[in-house]
Amino acid sequence: MTTEFALLRGLSDGERRQLLASCTPRRFKRREILCHEGDPGDTLHLVVSGLLLIRVATPLGYTATLSVIGPGDAFGELALLSPEAKRTATVEAAENAETLSLSRAQLTALRATYPGVERMLTDTLVEQVRRLSGMVLEALYLPVEARVVRRLVNLARIYGGPAPIAEIRLTQDDLASMAGTTRVTANKILRELEDRSIVELRRGRIVVTDRRALVAAANTYH
Repeated sequence: MTTEFALLRGLSDGERRQLLASCTPRRFKRREILCHEGDPGDTLHLVVSGLLLIRVATPLGYTATLSVIGPGDAFGELALLSPEAKRTATVEAAENAETLSLSRAQLTALRATYPGVERMLTDTLVEQVRRLSGMVLEALYLPVEARVVRRLVNLARIYGGPAPIAEIRLTQDDLASMAGTTRVTANKILRELEDRSIVELRRGRIVVTDRRALVAAANTYH
């Protein structure tokens, strides 16, 4: 196992090995749905390879993209804490992907045997609250330009890794929903970045051609 999972960092080597040994490998094709919003939350997934889109339905019936996760990330861990929990989002494979899945029954058995697993879930809950609080603060106090540019920096890291150029295979609608704004506003900000030769706009994707300049632009907002 070469993927380092952030969720498991607090476990001892023995606890980590036991948890991973209990998992079931799963493979998903591009555009395949891993779970739907409202489904029973009975499985944890650790992402081994590929990228996954986290999406929700809005009150107006539209689909909004909340985030993109990739190797080393996980989803479904908090839903396992309650037998009545439902999936809060739909997860779709943006490309061919592999995960390691763990059922609620398996996790319950591990929690009873390995105390580190219980601490892992507690730490995850704390981190989730911290992350959501940060998102609320961003939405309330950061200008929309800052939110769009920061999302682009994060997406360039996810899609581009260490490469100097990152091809983000998402639409402007996806970026807008992640930044909590409209497509019109996101397009205006992207056009300004394109005029500065930081990005190129193509059909169904955004190419970041100067990642250093994009990071510098993000750092101008406080």
